[in-house]
Amino acid sequence: MLNNIGLPGLLLIAVVVLVLFGRGKISSLMGEVGKGITAFKKGVSDGSKDDDEAIADGTAARNVTPEADKEKV
Repeated sequence: MLNNIGLPGLLLIAVVVLVLFGRGKISSLMGEVGKGITAFKKGVSDGSKDDDEAIADGTAARNVTPEADKEKV
């Protein structure tokens, strides 16, 4: 259904959205989306740093599953 929209259809949709919401509302919405993406990337990198520090400290979670149960998975 959506695979045959094409460039004219996308432009028409963009114009309708711009008319309905206005330039100010769309720009503020895109700013919030950008802030959300930045916060997500920062959270992922902070989590990776925490994992690396835990591995270096030896406080990381260890797999304590018995060998017999590991084969079932």
